[in-house]
Amino acid sequence: MAGSPVCGRRSRAIWAFDAGYSQTIVLHPRLLRFTIPMMKFNGKTVLITGGSEGVGAAAARLFAAAGANLMLVARNKKNLDAIAEELRGKTRVEVFAMDVSDAEACVDVFKKASFEFDSVDVLINNAGYHSRGKVETVDAAELGRMIDVNLKAPVMLSRIALPYLREAGGGAIVNVGSLAGRAPIPGSAGYAASKAGLRSFTYALGMELAGSGIKLALVSPGPIDTGFIMADIDATSDLTFSQPISTAQEVAQAIMDLCGNKVRERSMPKISGLLTTLMYLFPGLSPKVRPLLERKGARVKAALKAERRRRESDSPDR
Repeated sequence: MAGSPVCGRRSRAIWAFDAGYSQTIVLHPRLLRFTIPMMKFNGKTVLITGGSEGVGAAAARLFAAAGANLMLVARNKKNLDAIAEELRGKTRVEVFAMDVSDAEACVDVFKKASFEFDSVDVLINNAGYHSRGKVETVDAAELGRMIDVNLKAPVMLSRIALPYLREAGGGAIVNVGSLAGRAPIPGSAGYAASKAGLRSFTYALGMELAGSGIKLALVSPGPIDTGFIMADIDATSDLTFSQPISTAQEVAQAIMDLCGNKVRERSMPKISGLLTTLMYLFPGLSPKVRPLLERKGARVKAALKAERRRRESDSPDR
């Protein structure tokens, strides 16, 4: 049942989540069919960091199909232009090439989004960075870079977003975390720390904004079938591959759902979220379970590498 529109400043109506207007579409065979509430995002402005590929690009496609205006942010201008060109036949799209750890650029991107679209309604903090390896083997600057991109940037962007979301009459901030932020993984200590910090920030800011009409949420996926881990498969821990692999489209759908439901955090898949909760509540369980999971992950990684070699050998370009 839809809520009654409440006008904010500049006569903008507060978000009314009405599932009565929807359209069923097909985007990916593993997703089969799902329903997008078309009235939820139509005409709203969604700012997505890391929006040029992977989960960010998948989210951009979903929000575009729902009629949202898009401000896509990433470092690579060429990749941004490519996804923008793909989606401009469906909706209005602007791009902003920047480093999300640049505080001045974070201010500028919101100014541009507000100028182009007159409002900002949703922020998706998706940009991420991972330098894999044990702490002693990773350069100190790389450890700092993970904190800058994965934690500092979402904190800054969320703070900058708040006046825009209030002016729009409400909205949502969805942060892309990780199961590593729920159960630390050896060999990913810096990354796990940054995602654990992001998780804590999401919950704390959500409490601060209770009753404001601004939704705070977090999606915490395990391994995702994107270049973020698949392009660096040898350096990715066996433990990571012990968990079911999600698609970028599945994570993007979770992001969209979190904008409008009452859920604070979505772990993906659910069984992995349950496992991380058990390992947190019972720390003694981790040393006993980890060897089993690592052996399982090693088998999965070997199978993935074999499949990649097979595809490369079958490629007509070879």
